[in-house]
Amino acid sequence: MGDAYEIIEEGLNGRTTVWDDPIEGHKNGQGYLIPCLESHRPLDLVIILLGTNDLKKRFSLSAFDIAEGARVLVSIVQGSKAGVSDRAPQVLLLAPPPTTTLTDYAEMFEGAEAKSLKFSAQYHRVAQESGCAFLDTSTVIVSSPLDGIHFEASEHAKLGKAVASQAKRLLE
Repeated sequence: MGDAYEIIEEGLNGRTTVWDDPIEGHKNGQGYLIPCLESHRPLDLVIILLGTNDLKKRFSLSAFDIAEGARVLVSIVQGSKAGVSDRAPQVLLLAPPPTTTLTDYAEMFEGAEAKSLKFSAQYHRVAQESGCAFLDTSTVIVSSPLDGIHFEASEHAKLGKAVASQAKRLLE
């Protein structure tokens, strides 16, 4: 984005929106978000891209429920004082791209592809109702054909450019 910006990356493999994973544990984004906001304040913008791991069969969630989990995270940020002058930072909600043909994770993510096709509409609904910015990542990237879930390096680069462009617009 340039020298005028500091980006704090807080990714974690397997993180969910608001769901406790009984197998992997300690991956609930909701439990992590408030301490994260507090430790990095003041923040101008918080970008949320979570939901793919919520597609695991063990959670039995619909795209609607997963987007509602993202809404909880948006609400936490919007209700925080983690921004400048104890205000809430802006939020950019990203809809994860659909999964593709699942290989190694096929059993764990059974049924994910059909549900993930609904992410765009459901996350857009949540962003509109929450009054936050939105980016549908499926208009920019695709999930890797290697496993159907993760992104190739070239897709990460495309996503980074798209997010940077939107973040610059929001922060001007």
